[in-house]
Amino acid sequence: MSSSAMISPNSSTSQPADTAMKSALTLRLAEIKSQTFGMLLASRMDSKDDDYSANYDALFGSDSAAGSNSVSTSNSDQVYASLMASSVMENGLTATGRNSALFDPESAYQMMTTINARDVTYKAEFVEMQDMKSYLASMEDVGRALGGVEATTDNASIHERLQGFADAYNGWIDRFDEDLQANGMLSGTQAAQVAQWELERSVDDFFTGAEVGLHGMRELGLTVDPLTNRASVDHTRLDSILATNKTGAIATVQSFSANFARAAELLNSPGNFVPTRLDNLDRAIDFIKDNKQDLQAEFGLGDPAKPSGKVAQALATYDAIYGMKNAE
Repeated sequence: MSSSAMISPNSSTSQPADTAMKSALTLRLAEIKSQTFGMLLASRMDSKDDDYSANYDALFGSDSAAGSNSVSTSNSDQVYASLMASSVMENGLTATGRNSALFDPESAYQMMTTINARDVTYKAEFVEMQDMKSYLASMEDVGRALGGVEATTDNASIHERLQGFADAYNGWIDRFDEDLQANGMLSGTQAAQVAQWELERSVDDFFTGAEVGLHGMRELGLTVDPLTNRASVDHTRLDSILATNKTGAIATVQSFSANFARAAELLNSPGNFVPTRLDNLDRAIDFIKDNKQDLQAEFGLGDPAKPSGKVAQALATYDAIYGMKNAE
């Protein structure tokens, strides 16, 4: 397309040529952006299509509940602004997978590389978050079962139940703590971070049992190590409180049971952190699947993702479980 063809017919003839060209390019870029990549780069406020806006949020993580594995809107716009291209692909892609019709094929190619990588990491994260959802349901059951202690429950059973809770809690930590560490699969996922924080906060809550004069489960010997994040039971301390204030200890366990189970339940409730993140991931995955060929035709193939380690394992799990959906 020639430069003269890009100048708006409403431009003043006395306007400097470079100014007119910049204005025309700005107008043309806006047209291209709305026609070819609005789903990915248009903000929620500018988009008139809620589905497009939702897909953008899911793909680039602008919803805070979706976690922080995201590209900011301003950064995405800067990448897009560098393209300055015609939306008609007359020349197709080069042998290296670049779109030679674009003003900046390399920036477009790198954008597609990022999308290819996210296609993989989102699927891996989806598997992890689904597993976390199941674990939270199990932790809710474990916490609720702990409330079955009564004044008639013998001390040995109380010891056994508290140790059983600690063991179940440590099973949660063993499963997800590494993923939540720096560079872990869920390190930037707010929903997962909040889930771990909420469960740990419930165990450490200083005010549990305050109504009976106790100060949290720590007075019964149940604590979480701040370094390892693992729970343990000081059975000597538990024996001491059962000998001096068994009624208060029972009331504290029952209060803790209700609060812990409720925290796990809320994390998994519709519209809350874990289901919202899973919904956003699912929409982002579907969006990439449905539009990948068009995006690659527009912006180039991008480098293929090369997952390894736990990401590769989770991706294999995703493909095994959801392969039929992807093939549709």
